[in-house]
Order: sequence, then C-alpha cells, then structure tokens
Amino acid sequence: MQLALVLLLSLAPTVLADTFAPADSTNSTLLWGAYRPNLYFGLRPRIPQSLMTGLMWFGTQDYQSVGRTRHACDQGDNLDSYTWTEYDTREGGVQVLKDSANNVKITTEFLKVAGGDHGGSWGARIKGEPIDKNQISRISTIFYFGLEGIGGMNMETPENENGIAGEIKLSGSTPQLDDFTIRVVDTGSDNSHIATGLHSEKFEDRIGRTHFAGLLVKPGDIWQAGQYFLRSIMERARPLIAPYQDPAVGAPDPSFILQLPDESAISSNLYGIQKFFDGPFQFDVYFDSASVKQRLTSETMDKRIPELVEAYGQRFREVLPYPSDFPEDKRESLEAFSKAVTSNLFGGVGYFYGTSIVNRKFSYEWDEEEDAVTHDEDEGHHGAKLTEPRALLTATPSRSFFPRGFYWDEGFHLLHIGAYDNDFSLEILKDWIGLIDDDGWVAREQILGEEARSKVPEEFQTQVPNYANPPTLTMAVTAFIDRVKAANSHHGPSDAELGLDMGMGGVQVPMGAFTPASLGGAESRYIENPELAISYLKEIYKPLKRHYEWFRRTQRGQIKQYSRKARSRSEGYRWRGRSQLHVLTSGMDDYPRGPPHAGELHLDLISWVGFFSRTMREIAAFVGEKDDEATYAKVEQDVLNNIEDLHWNEGEKMYCDLNVNDEDESYPVCHKGYLSLFPFLLEHLAPTSEHLGHILDLLHDPKHLWSPYGIRSLSASHPEFGKGENYWKGPIWIQMNYLALRALHKTYAAQEGPYQEKAKQIYTELRRNVVHNVVKEYERTGYVWEQYDSTTGEGKRSHPFTGWTSLTTLSMFLSYL
Repeated sequence: MQLALVLLLSLAPTVLADTFAPADSTNSTLLWGAYRPNLYFGLRPRIPQSLMTGLMWFGTQDYQSVGRTRHACDQGDNLDSYTWTEYDTREGGVQVLKDSANNVKITTEFLKVAGGDHGGSWGARIKGEPIDKNQISRISTIFYFGLEGIGGMNMETPENENGIAGEIKLSGSTPQLDDFTIRVVDTGSDNSHIATGLHSEKFEDRIGRTHFAGLLVKPGDIWQAGQYFLRSIMERARPLIAPYQDPAVGAPDPSFILQLPDESAISSNLYGIQKFFDGPFQFDVYFDSASVKQRLTSETMDKRIPELVEAYGQRFREVLPYPSDFPEDKRESLEAFSKAVTSNLFGGVGYFYGTSIVNRKFSYEWDEEEDAVTHDEDEGHHGAKLTEPRALLTATPSRSFFPRGFYWDEGFHLLHIGAYDNDFSLEILKDWIGLIDDDGWVAREQILGEEARSKVPEEFQTQVPNYANPPTLTMAVTAFIDRVKAANSHHGPSDAELGLDMGMGGVQVPMGAFTPASLGGAESRYIENPELAISYLKEIYKPLKRHYEWFRRTQRGQIKQYSRKARSRSEGYRWRGRSQLHVLTSGMDDYPRGPPHAGELHLDLISWVGFFSRTMREIAAFVGEKDDEATYAKVEQDVLNNIEDLHWNEGEKMYCDLNVNDEDESYPVCHKGYLSLFPFLLEHLAPTSEHLGHILDLLHDPKHLWSPYGIRSLSASHPEFGKGENYWKGPIWIQMNYLALRALHKTYAAQEGPYQEKAKQIYTELRRNVVHNVVKEYERTGYVWEQYDSTTGEGKRSHPFTGWTSLTTLSMFLSYL
C-alpha cells in the first residue's frame, strides 16, 4: 500500500485546497451517487480526484458481440430503454436497462448506508435475465474501480493466473475517503458460467472463474476505462485465437477467449472484475468505509432495497399527489411515468471536475460597435486557453447526448428537483452560483474535463465571456423563496417574528394552498429553519447581483440610434455571439431572425432582462436589500415600458425583434412563434392588457402555433416551417409549453380580466395535450425526447431527454405548486 501511495502521489497533478469538497459534504449522505450519468451505471463521490466506478457488458453468443460493448450511454447502442424507476439522492435507487440486441434486461440496484466520518458505505447489485427466455442470453460483465489523485488501491485477494473462484476483495485509501474495502460477491442462486463447448478441455482451468486486470493508467485517463479493458482483452485474445483460424477446426466459445488477463501491473490504479453468465445472474459490489464499522452483506441488500422502493413510492405520492382533475383510469400509467421521469432527472445529475476552454478575445464583427475583432478561420482558436479546474454538481439534459451542464436548462431542471427535494436543488444551485467569476460571467455550457469534452464537437467547446444565456437560475431561487413562505404561512412564526417582509417578493401562499410539494418534499432543513434559508440566500445574493449587472452590461443594445423612440433610453438588448443563421446564445438556435447587425434588438432578451430584474427584486426583498429592491423595480418597469414602445407591432398585432436596414433605418422582424410569445410566457403582460387577446389568439390558432401535441415553436404557415435543421422551426419543446402553462395557471387564468375564460380554456386543453402526448410516446418508445413533431406528435432527436422534458410531470401538478 505504501509503495502504491508514493507512486500515485508522484503521478497526481497538484490540486488546490479550495477545489476539494468541503468537510460538511464529505461526511454527507449526498457524497456518493450515480454522478457519472454519461455511463449506463457509474458511481463516484463528489470529490474532484477520487474513486470512480463503472459497469460494462457485452454478449458472448458470438465474437462479433464484443463490438457491441455497453459502457457509455450512446443512442447508437439502440437500447430499448434505460430507466431509473426509483432514485432517492440520500438512499439510492433502482435502474432497469433493456438491451434486446444482447437479449438481456439488467437491473442495477444502488444502496447508500450512512455513517462514519467519510460519507458512508454503499452496495450495488447487478442482476440480469433474458428479455426473450426462448433465446440465448450469454453476457460478460466488467465492473471496474479507478482511482485518480492522491491515494492507492490494492488487490487483497490472492491473484491467480487462471482467475479467481469466490469473492474478490480490494483495499484502498485516499485523504477524503480514508481507508475502504471493495468486495465483489456472487449472490445469485443461478450464476451458471459457460462450462462446455468446442475445445473446452483446453480452457477448463479458467472456465467458471472470475477474471481480472489491474492497470496503471495516466492521470486523467480513468474515464477511458472501457477502451483500456477492451484493449487488454484483445491483446490476450489474438494469440489464443490464432490456432483456430481454420474453419474445419472450429473456434472455441467466445467466453473462453474474450477474458481479462488475470494479472495486475505494479501500482495499478484501475481494476476490472469480469464475470461470464448464461441466463439469469446476480452479483453484488460492496464499498465499505472503514469508519462505518458495519460490513455490508447480501442480507442488507435483500432487506433494504425493497424498503427503498416502497418508501420512494410512498414519498412520491405524498409530494406529488395524483391530480384530482385527471382521469382515474389513467392513474397507474401516469404515476409510473411521473416516477420514472423524476427518478431519471435525479439519476441524471452528474459531478464534473476539470478544465474548460475559454477565449476572452473572440467576437464576431457585429458583436462590437467599435474596434471590432473580425471573425475568421484562425480567430476562432486564437486566444482560447484552458482554465483552472473547477467542480460542478449539475443535472444533465440527456445522458446519451448532452452529459454536461447547460445554464439555461438548469433553471428548469431545478424547478422540478426543488419541488421534490428542496435541499438537493440548493446543493446544485450553490455549485452553479460558485462558477460566477469576478466579472459576473458564467459560461453557458459547462464542459469540464476531457471526459465531458469527448462528447462535444470541437467547434462548440470554447466558451466566450461576453456570451450570455437565458438567466433561468433565478427561477430556482424564487421557487425556493415561495416554498419557505408557504411553510411559514402554514405552520411557522409570523413575518414580523422572522423579520421578513413576506408580502414584497414572490407569491404569498394562503393556508388553504399548502401541499407537501410546496415545501419541496418531506425533508428540508432550509425550509424548516427560515434563518438558515435567509443565510443561504444572503450567501448567493452577492454573486447573483454581480451576474445580473454583467448580464445587462454585456448584452445592452442601441436605442438612441436609428430614430427609435422609447420611454427608457437604456433598456434595449441584443444577444452577442450570433452567427448568420444561428443565435445559440438565445437558446433558440436556428429560430428565424434578421441578418446580423450591431443595431439589432431582441424581444426574447429584453423579456429575459425583465424577468431577471423581477426575480432579483423578489430576492432582494426577501433578504432585506431595500435599496437594491427599488433599483430592480425601476429597471423592471423601464423594461416593461420598452417592450411596448420598441417591440409591439400594431400592424402585425404581435411582438417582434428589431433590425436595421441598409439605410440605417430601424424595422421590425416579425416571425410568429415562440419569440412573439415571450412577454406572455414570462408574465410581463397585465391580465387586462389589450395585447393579451392577440397573443392568445395566435397561440390557439391551428394555422400557426396550436397543435394537438403542444405549442409549436414556429407557425405552421411560416415559409421556413420544418425547413433546414428544423430545430426551432416547428417542433414542440416542453419547457416552452411549461412556461405557457405556468403563465396561464398563475396569472391569466387566475386573475380577473377580459381574457380570463379564454385563458382557462387554453390551459385545460394545452395541459391535456402536452401530458397525453409525452406519456404516449414514452410508453410507445421507452423514452422521453428532446422535442416532439408538431404534425405527428412523435418524439425526435436526443433520447432519453429527462432534462426539461421532465417538466411534463410538473405540468400535471401545476394545480398543486
């Protein structure tokens, strides 16, 4: 152990003290988790350089099946589905993976056991069974353990060149995890290995055994474990298979050949444990923290996993009760769907650590009004540099396609996560707030480390510090404030006793509106302790304010020029970082806009600034920043005025972008779609606004945005509908439909006005359409999708997409939130 520790100390890169997980989270039930969501099953702690585990498997029915090895989530694998049916951040979860190509259904059960001084212990049970019991189901699994950074790991079980019969034990130690042991144990009643077949007599010493490999890999390469193990298998297999090339001789069973070599390198930091199965199987993996003083057993898993499943189901029904206005005969399917997407959202949370690529010098020629830097082939890379490594706990939009952090997705993720588990959402939010730099910028994509970059095309890897993204994180903050207020109004002390002005920010929830969902689940130390809530909010307030000021400063547009008239001479905004055909920074990538021009003004952006100002006003009111509250209120009102003065087009009866023509004259750019709905979506319009009726008409018109499956992103009558990339040119996006439902429910159907009844009607129909279609497609395909076709309702593009598409569940429960 000492030699391994010394060698790893010499190999490990220097880690700054402030990048380590804080002491309180190291000894937390949230330390361990399925925080490698890019893998079908991978566990790690929230420690920057530490122990990482993963599961691989391939079929052994033929030699070609090893080419279909499963490890990292990939849509090209064509799995039928992979779904966390239950996932509790503090207890563990159950995941079901269906792989018809290899005729196996694998269930991964993960159990966390709290205790000790280093984050507790955990157990993982891997079970398999044939999907089609009449067909061959022969599987090899590799469960691996990799250690990066300071520490060491050794095989305690005596090594044998022909493999090992029985339990395999490893031991290790790191500064954060201290001493630990790992055990891999057969626990199934029928773990029958391949024992017969052509040439079996030549391999009988290795048949029926567990095989292993211990490798020494470079620092930062543990994430490539799959490639290392497959290479090791192939290097061993080539000389073994060579004598059997003659078809007349016949090849041995693949399970005799495709084995790890049963040897370990000196000071190995990556160990793989390989098993072979024919038919149903089961084995357990135990991580025992030395400080817990309790050894995990199969009896622990037998008892605790069913308890976890039962407790999860009960808590889910309490926190998100089945809506009374939904049909009773749909209860079972809708509850199963809601549990699955909620579990997958939580199971898709990852912990990432590493450098990112930032270019502080880049800009397009229209990004700057003076002294512009012209974009060319070389300029895109000039000035791009690696940052210091950072850490981030974040939900991910899609485990297969977008396994990284996205700023504007995360605000929507946290609405759902916070409704179910308030305190976990605050853990994630605090990590994001911690990324805000001294200037107030936070990158819109968090691509931290080589593993994350491996999933991103090179042209999208570099982040630019004058590029913004819709500021959705503050939605999570105000949702938290509303939950604190709901708890206070239900059973807490008075506002005066708390020293809070509860009527200033957010919505005061009356006694009768209280539900468990209002509190973000059954357990929340922040909601139960308002002083702790205030302390948390004050801690994040300063960086949030810095970010707000950066946002307005860097995205400001031109009003005085081009003969524009508005009550405020400063509140006009333009997305930086757009190209000729895309405005990636807006989040609506290929939505039609005018040609790039330094004089553009973007409707969605000024609407987001108004939203940002309103939420900052609510936060300032809650934490007692009265002067800031007044400032935000002034900006908010100026923004609302300028939305009307600059962006309403009376001729088209809609809100539009502005652009500038060759004669330096301002003109409206009007494309019916999500863009034109923004003042409504973000609830900037009063319920009595005469413009609201026109927006509701547009939204509800089948010739334009209305469909049986949700609101289209672009009018069906638009000449670009469904053309080109067709990303935001017609398909239905669930987070935008959620914003529409929330606006209708909270404001336009709830408050008196000339359009209240119409708003109620649209709300009821839209909610039914969205929920019905997403659930239908989930049951048909096994997945929730990135977007939905507005003419057929079919799921499209990335899957599973249990990021903001999981808002379908919150759309069901809007009446309760």
